[in-house]
Amino acid sequence: MSQGTRHTINGILFASPWIFGLLAFWIYPTLASAYYSFTKYNGVRNPQWTGFANYLELFLEDEEFLTAIWNTVYFAGVSIPLAIIFAFGLALMLNAKIRAQVVYRTIYFLPTLVPEVALALVWVFIFTPHSGLIAAPFRAIGLRGPCWLTCKEWAMPTLVLLALWIIGQQIILYLAGLQDVPQDLYDAADVDGANIFSKFRNVTLPMLTPVIFFHLVTSVIGALNFFAIPYIMTGGTGFPANSTLFYSIYLYKNAFHYLEMGYASAMAWLLFMFTLCVTLIIFLSARMWVFYAGGEE
Repeated sequence: MSQGTRHTINGILFASPWIFGLLAFWIYPTLASAYYSFTKYNGVRNPQWTGFANYLELFLEDEEFLTAIWNTVYFAGVSIPLAIIFAFGLALMLNAKIRAQVVYRTIYFLPTLVPEVALALVWVFIFTPHSGLIAAPFRAIGLRGPCWLTCKEWAMPTLVLLALWIIGQQIILYLAGLQDVPQDLYDAADVDGANIFSKFRNVTLPMLTPVIFFHLVTSVIGALNFFAIPYIMTGGTGFPANSTLFYSIYLYKNAFHYLEMGYASAMAWLLFMFTLCVTLIIFLSARMWVFYAGGEE
């Protein structure tokens, strides 16, 4: 046996635990879910092949499925642009040369260190109508505050506010991007007589487009899979009136509450295909608006 062959065998042996984990816990479940999506399967009995019945039922008969799609798209369409704007704006302010700069940066980053379960429970306590902390200012001036999580009109805006509360990691990314902008570009803009708005539009914003691109892609994936926080806050019921029934929550309910594993697998693959299409569109559009300092995209 040659030395190269022996090294190859040793390498495979060392990597075998990871290879086994990849095959057993990622590739096999993925392929199995693709098969189950075309069957009626409850996780116990043998699956029964039904073809495209699950997919047809989702779009033609299941009103909750369409509600879950609307809630998820609405949340993503509102929270992602706001998160980009707020994270970028806060990063600009935290990048300014002021006293206690490190303290302010730490304050904005702290919410991201709180586990999702604790964050959801605290958020429920704060936004409980009439008795929550957020109701105190309204009571002080004799007004009745919004119903927040207990009524259909305010439930989704409340979750959007929560999404804006945990943008500390994105702020750090924008800060890193701002500090990576060459000072020579700002000096050249000063020589040309550019004001602060011109420098932002022609220097800062183009140089930060790679960070915006990264933030956009990761936020889309995260928003379409938003699960833990709304599930804990509403108990997975979609309360009130299914206004917080996200796609991932409805998928979970079908799989583990109703034991419709085949139906849930079809939902999972639809989510995967939609996420893939959206991210591909973003990647293809990046050529038109993302600027890289090296000149290549």
